[in-house]
Amino acid sequence: MHNLKLFAHFVSGSLLAVASGSRGYYIWLLALTILIALGLNAYDHQLTHGLITSHMRDQVSWGFYIGNFAFLVGVAAAAVVLVVPAYVYNWGPIRDVVLIGELASVAAIIMCMLFVTVDLGRPEFVWHLMPIIGTPNFPHSLLTWDILVLNLYFVINWFIVTYILFMTFTGRKYNPRIVLPIIFLSIPFAIGIHTVTAFLFTGLKSRAFWHTALLAPRFIAGAFCSGPALIFLIFRVLRKVGRAEISEAALFKIGELLAYAMAINLFFVGTEVFTEFYAQTSHTVHARYQWFGLHGMSSIAIYTWVALCCNVLALIIFMVPKFRLNLNILTLGCVFSFSGIYIEKGMGLLLPGFTPDSLGEIYEYAPSLNEVTVGIGVWAVGALLFTLMARVAIAITAGDLRITRT
Repeated sequence: MHNLKLFAHFVSGSLLAVASGSRGYYIWLLALTILIALGLNAYDHQLTHGLITSHMRDQVSWGFYIGNFAFLVGVAAAAVVLVVPAYVYNWGPIRDVVLIGELASVAAIIMCMLFVTVDLGRPEFVWHLMPIIGTPNFPHSLLTWDILVLNLYFVINWFIVTYILFMTFTGRKYNPRIVLPIIFLSIPFAIGIHTVTAFLFTGLKSRAFWHTALLAPRFIAGAFCSGPALIFLIFRVLRKVGRAEISEAALFKIGELLAYAMAINLFFVGTEVFTEFYAQTSHTVHARYQWFGLHGMSSIAIYTWVALCCNVLALIIFMVPKFRLNLNILTLGCVFSFSGIYIEKGMGLLLPGFTPDSLGEIYEYAPSLNEVTVGIGVWAVGALLFTLMARVAIAITAGDLRITRT
């Protein structure tokens, strides 16, 4: 009963923390709220008129929404990059900020679920995927497995941050025998959510571009490039606008980890390119469309080369100590890394798999204004949730929001 009263104080204190702030904080929340409202209006238009409001067609049935979903699964998995040095090796500078990374994972998972929801033509039928009340084809359906691992990973991360923040709020130390096994459990789940997502693509035998055993490792390598890069950028912002105490040692360590991840990612890209073009089979047509375009249609090829240039520039910055140990240059490298992987693992992954289609038709897909507006709304939801959660976490860890045991 006493713990329930303390938790009630924890919830009420958290609400007070998110309700108070500077003028800039309120402007940021207002801007996100406006973007969410615009996204909801666009989604209402989609629900009313159907997915014809998007530019997806029979030739390309996965587009902007699923591209963002595939990318954000990697961002959600990226917290493990901070968890390993923080808890496996007990490295202090990272351990002090790992909760922020966990919060970013929670927000990313929620955005993943929202992007899948807006991609559904009839979202009211999603209950068919739920156990007991629905009829999920478990264990044969990869989609069911994806839903399962995403929800479990969400619960794990939410419990970790809530438990640690609650204990800090009450002035107590967390019990390692409770939290550490769950933290270690999050590591294979982080790998699992991206692996199962990759299997959703690999399992489609008719799509030769995705039918490769290297797709899951490429997903994971890309995740360890984009996620930590985004977390680094968030840390830089929080150091300027918040009271988060984030050491430069932690930021430089993220840059070092990104060097290894980007090198592995580019190695995988090179391996795929060699396999596709050296053999020159009939399936190479998808890779040719990805890298050079077909019949004068080369919009995706431009993005592919932009992504490659961004990733190579990021690798140079991460590998050269003089650049990596300069926070401003390292920030630029993280922008390159995030942008390159967003293109490579988003539209750059989807469109070549669908183009040309089984009849040889080339349909150059580009998201409609309605799709982009809905997508911006979903990203705004994630940014809003992360802002509110991070505000509570910073207030508690800084000692502004705390209650002592009586």
